[in-house]
Amino acid sequence: MKKVILASLAILALSISFSCRDSADKAKNATEEAGKALEEAGEEFKEAGKALEEAGEDALDAAKQASKNAMEAAEDAAESVKKAGEKTMDAAKETGEDIKKATKEAADSIAKK
Repeated sequence: MKKVILASLAILALSISFSCRDSADKAKNATEEAGKALEEAGEEFKEAGKALEEAGEDALDAAKQASKNAMEAAEDAAESVKKAGEKTMDAAKETGEDIKKATKEAADSIAKK
């Protein structure tokens, strides 16, 4: 009976030993897998960061171009308003001269009669 108990204890000890080794191997494999997954995630974050940087640069370029276009449009509008004002002033001056001439002609016509 002693031999049976000792043999059972030996088998139990061997089984626990193999079980611990198996658990250690599984833990090591899991750690390696986790390391690989973290490395891949890091690469993906790096690529996403580059994409965001490029998108930011594109947005900045677009904003600069839009600002430049708006400035050019404002300058064009200001020039158009200036030209329209000059034309209006010229027309008003001509109208004033026409009125002055017509008034003088009317006064001369009245004076002759």
